[in-house]
Amino acid sequence: MSQSDVILDKSDNPHRKTQYDLIAVNKSGLGWVNIDSQAPNQAVKEWLEDMPAPFRDAKLIRPEYSYGKSRVDFYLECPGRKILMEVKGCTLEIDGIGYFPDAPTERGVKHLRELKSAVKNGYECYIAFVIAMPNVRQVLPNVTTHPEFGRALAEAISAGVKVLYMICDVKPDSLSITECIEA
Repeated sequence: MSQSDVILDKSDNPHRKTQYDLIAVNKSGLGWVNIDSQAPNQAVKEWLEDMPAPFRDAKLIRPEYSYGKSRVDFYLECPGRKILMEVKGCTLEIDGIGYFPDAPTERGVKHLRELKSAVKNGYECYIAFVIAMPNVRQVLPNVTTHPEFGRALAEAISAGVKVLYMICDVKPDSLSITECIEA
């Protein structure tokens, strides 16, 4: 059995089933992989607050925005633009390529369909893959694990949803976006 270094966060909540959250794992040959499910949205929020291109002129950034039958991670308003952004944390790497999802995600498929619909209604839409590990610069749909996600992503892209790869600096206690690549 192989061993890996991990980072745990102890919770003081007595009503939890477990006392610890697994935050990061040091994957042999790759380095630290942040698997904290809340970290990607926080990293994107901090990145957006720095007003990066193409969102530099944003007048409003609202997290957890209700659209259709979903809550989209971010809504932005820029002059003449209404923007929706869904964030997905990528933690699965195979031969230097990131893959999403690492487990079936009906919620992820639903979000892609909502973004596709929003494009038809005049929104500029993005799916942002936060790559929570070093030396990975691209994410492909994991059609082996969830073929429907791959189909939904292809349909969303065909409808005009844009894909962002958010390259991160991963440390045992932090995750920050250092570069954003539009696919």
